[in-house]
Amino acid sequence: MAVPLLQWAPQAPLHRLELPWLQTAGVELAVLRLDLIDPLISGNKWFKLRHHLDAAAAIGAEGVISLGGAHSNHLHALAAAGKRFGFATVGLLRGEPQDTPTVRDLQAWGMHLHWLGYSGYRQRHQADFWTPWLAHYPDFHAIPEGGGGLPGALGCTVLREMVEAQLGAIGWDDFAAWWLAVGTGTTLAGLVLAEAGRRLVCGAQAVPAGHGVEENLREIFHAAGQTDQGYRLIEASRGAFAKVDRALSTFVQEAETGSQVPLEGIYTGKALMALHGHVVAGNVARGTRLLFVHTGGLQGRRASQWMETHE
Repeated sequence: MAVPLLQWAPQAPLHRLELPWLQTAGVELAVLRLDLIDPLISGNKWFKLRHHLDAAAAIGAEGVISLGGAHSNHLHALAAAGKRFGFATVGLLRGEPQDTPTVRDLQAWGMHLHWLGYSGYRQRHQADFWTPWLAHYPDFHAIPEGGGGLPGALGCTVLREMVEAQLGAIGWDDFAAWWLAVGTGTTLAGLVLAEAGRRLVCGAQAVPAGHGVEENLREIFHAAGQTDQGYRLIEASRGAFAKVDRALSTFVQEAETGSQVPLEGIYTGKALMALHGHVVAGNVARGTRLLFVHTGGLQGRRASQWMETHE
């Protein structure tokens, strides 16, 4: 079955986040709960996929093919969308075959998997990478890793409208800046494009420097014909991607208990901890209102449990 033109437009709720360190500093924080848009197609992944899937539908593609790891939130959302809306999906995975909770879901939802090893996966940025795969799947449409690129960023521009439509309901008329976790930079780029310099967009990098975030941002802004102004990248990886140390785990547990908002340590936990550091250091003025984007990824919480049982 070909990829259908999808009209699904999920909405995420906005609410205030009350935590002791925010109250002490006199800083107000609201959270956009993208994790609540759907039980399976969750978080920012759908918004990054939307225009890519529209492009696949426009050319009559029979399915889509993309990349990710054994715990990939992106592939998880893509496979779930394929299952629900009736189109074929193919996943090219990093490393050697693994039996993880995420991989089991991908298989259960009909995604055809190919394991590239680590050296093979590193070739994904080469100009001819997709040639053999699209020859093998000639009627498929390729989606970049994480749903990136300008189409992925444009899909995230709607988040500004989603937030602004709900500000009155939480008693706000405006806010100073966005805060969110950054993996590839695509969602941040979408917010920067939507804001066009009006509000600052702060991205807490869940990956160390050198993982291509700034290059991805430059490519997106160049493709959009806009300057790359209005954002700030903040180191939050704690030394490595997917590294969850004791301090981070403790912070996530305390934040969940205090806010009743589920988090995970790979993205949202690191972003909120980075914001905490700035607030308690006195870098945010009293009376400031900030908007935190919960980018989802909660299915990835299963990864830590899986790793513990496979050490």
